[in-house]
Amino acid sequence: MAGRPRSFDRDEALSRALQVFWSKGYADASMTDLTGAMGINSPSLYAAFGSKEDLFREAVRLYTDTAGVALWASMREARTAREAIEGLLLATAEANSRYDRPKGCLLVLSGAHPDALPDGACGEVAKIRTDSMATMEARLREGQAAGEIAADADPAAIAAFYTTVQQGMTFRAREGATAAELRGTARAAMLAWDGLAGVRRS
Repeated sequence: MAGRPRSFDRDEALSRALQVFWSKGYADASMTDLTGAMGINSPSLYAAFGSKEDLFREAVRLYTDTAGVALWASMREARTAREAIEGLLLATAEANSRYDRPKGCLLVLSGAHPDALPDGACGEVAKIRTDSMATMEARLREGQAAGEIAADADPAAIAAFYTTVQQGMTFRAREGATAAELRGTARAAMLAWDGLAGVRRS
């Protein structure tokens, strides 16, 4: 006998759960918060998603496939390594000027309190963040191979520096920094590019 069809849109419910986790964090997102936002009851949540942790992990994947892809687009599309880094920082500033979603980065904010996450979810968040920095480093190494970055420069150190800047911008956004203020931070950070990349201006 076929089971009863779900009376809610699973994708829409997941999108609403993402907003709750993004705004409140994993630990502070209660089941009441989640079911209220998703428009379902607890049994329906468990039937559709398994558990709160499973729901969070699925929300993280939705985040990386949507907001994350847009944020990191410059790593794929920019002509030069410098433009790729600047594009990421400016995209971070602009993302935090939107009024239709929470401020800051779900992954960075979740990683700030790893003890609040179950082990599986914590490991998944950490891996995504590590992979993101590796993506940046790989783009920098492409720039180095193309002669945009000096042969004796350290792409890993450059990636670590700009990752730290980008993550710091997300915390400032959560604290109320405006897009204009964050753009100023991005431009200030790019002033360090020549020294880090070993670029000599004539």
